[in-house]
Amino acid sequence: MNFQTTDHVRLDYTDQGEGQPVMLLTGFGGAKEIWHRQKEALLSQHFRVIALDFRNQGRSQHVSWGLRLSRLATDVHELGEALHLRNQVLIGNSMGAAVIWAYLSLFGDSEITRIVVVDQSPKMISDETWSFGFKGLNWQTFASRLKKPLGSSTFKHIDDDTFALVNQVHTEAPFDAQIDYPLLLNHATQDWRDVIEHLEIPMLLVAGKQSPYFDYHFAFAVQQMSSLVKVAVVPESGHVVMAEQSHLFNTLMLCFLGNGIKS
Repeated sequence: MNFQTTDHVRLDYTDQGEGQPVMLLTGFGGAKEIWHRQKEALLSQHFRVIALDFRNQGRSQHVSWGLRLSRLATDVHELGEALHLRNQVLIGNSMGAAVIWAYLSLFGDSEITRIVVVDQSPKMISDETWSFGFKGLNWQTFASRLKKPLGSSTFKHIDDDTFALVNQVHTEAPFDAQIDYPLLLNHATQDWRDVIEHLEIPMLLVAGKQSPYFDYHFAFAVQQMSSLVKVAVVPESGHVVMAEQSHLFNTLMLCFLGNGIKS
């Protein structure tokens, strides 16, 4: 399905099922197909599942404008309004999680009931106030470092069926990291700690214990920011927890959302 934003960008999304809406948001350079196993699990539990490709990602239109998190969050908001989504859950991996925090900062949580964040630190750059940045980025090195390949994001191979779907999208609609460099810079320079400190809805933070991108201890630092934050660290997993350890992730997700087997 296609949706056109107010700044005239065509976004590709899927909308399946009935029930409480859950929107799935990918990381930088990702495609919505990475959530294949989560879509199956959520649909089996009678959720309505919306998966979105951000501009310049997946099968959405590739453009040179709006390359900032505030615009991506606005895209999410506009899609939600167009689909009349109420009482929805937002789930985001990596940059998709940062878009959720941007959404809360811009639009509040009146239409959001819960959020799930997958392996994303609220601050990408390490400094005297925060030790858990992306691969030890600092203010002196981040701009030049982010021009280079980010390196493998996974610890173990993702699910074969998910890999096949994602690989097909990347073949048909390759991601251009050079065009999206301004977006990556914007992502890197944000600090979402104040948003977390003022949360009024529950948040589940799932971290990969072997993430190549973040020291998983960041999750416990985030947990200290709000009593509404629940943390789960998943062993034998890197940055893309939902596709590397899909069964365990889905159990955590459904439990948090009120379905599945309570532990």
